Amino acid sequence: MTVQQILSSAKQASPKLARATTPEKHLVLENLIALLEKNTQRILEANQADLDRGEKEGLAKSLFDRLRLTPERISSLQSAISEIVAFPDPIGVIKRGSKLRNGLRIEQVTVPFGVIGAIYEARPNVTIDIAALAIKSGNAAVLRGGSAAVETNRVLVELIQQALSDASMSKQLVQTVDDFGRAGGTEMMQARGLIDVLIPRGSANLIQAVVSESKVPVIETGDGIVHLFIDKNADRDKAIAIANNSKTHRVSVCNSLETLLIHKDVLDGIGLEILKDLKASGVTINACEKTREVFPEAQVATDENFATEYLAMEISVKTVEGTDQALEHISNYSTHHTESIVTEDYSTAERFLSEVDSAAVMVNASTRFTDGGEFGMGAELGISTQKLHARGPMGLNELTSTKWIVRGDGQIRS
Repeated sequence: MTVQQILSSAKQASPKLARATTPEKHLVLENLIALLEKNTQRILEANQADLDRGEKEGLAKSLFDRLRLTPERISSLQSAISEIVAFPDPIGVIKRGSKLRNGLRIEQVTVPFGVIGAIYEARPNVTIDIAALAIKSGNAAVLRGGSAAVETNRVLVELIQQALSDASMSKQLVQTVDDFGRAGGTEMMQARGLIDVLIPRGSANLIQAVVSESKVPVIETGDGIVHLFIDKNADRDKAIAIANNSKTHRVSVCNSLETLLIHKDVLDGIGLEILKDLKASGVTINACEKTREVFPEAQVATDENFATEYLAMEISVKTVEGTDQALEHISNYSTHHTESIVTEDYSTAERFLSEVDSAAVMVNASTRFTDGGEFGMGAELGISTQKLHARGPMGLNELTSTKWIVRGDGQIRS
């Protein structure tokens, strides 16, 4: 089929899934869990082919961790689907309603979008996450998973379609345009009327290209220039542990720490201990001149460093005069993804929570918690950094719209 035929067939198939009962949708997801278990080795072999090709073609190191699947990660995908099955069905929920004086009964109820488009790169887990969330929320899905994961995604989409077919659902409800390369993604961006909403996940360049070029409404996910501020009233043990976990737990993901801000009053104490701990963990440190006075091993940080999402064992560090300067720096450089503060001072914590304009704002917690799974959503579509409809981790509820149901008995407007 052509891309237009794929999109049209998804649109035509979507009403049946929108009307499907919860047990019918659950049967598809339970089929998929079983198929992932049965085909683990096949998935791993396809994934290894993608990894081998990526190494030959010089794929960016930051993408390898995202691309790689392991038996444990496949098991985690199965667990995420099981969690989605356990969640309440998001469709048909009455958001509000009333009976008017003329007798009309009105209700606002949740409905699927229709067809979800997703453009992403080197993230085969997203193929399963989006498909499972789309099916549970009654949406068809058209995927462009990128060339880096083409072999893995081909197998995963086949398994998803088999799960649909085995449940007497149309295979057209989840399709891919990967065979058409970048041209497939471009056609998706132009497919207003066939795709109801488009979700990009990947590099800042990919996301901005989709936002700029798309004629389809876009839920914008963002890159993560994530900040952690060590306040003068920070607890030493919390600060060291949170900074290290935020940076080193998994560096290739958007919620990993990229910029550390240290209050000048604790630079030669807690701050220095954090820097030594990060260096011992293998992190390359780029720091301002004030920081380098106590930690001369650091490289000189420039404005470019503070505007960089490293996705690697590298970090930018700035010593600030206080909360005002920390907030100003975050405002200037943040991508509005996640910011955290370590402090034992209540008023400072509340000010940080109130004034920082990001999708997730934290106190005394690792930035790595900004995640759909950690927030109890099971799988996620991504982290939205926009302010319309969805913000932060996106799960089932973010894949729904609403419509008004009006029931009358012959009323006319006077």
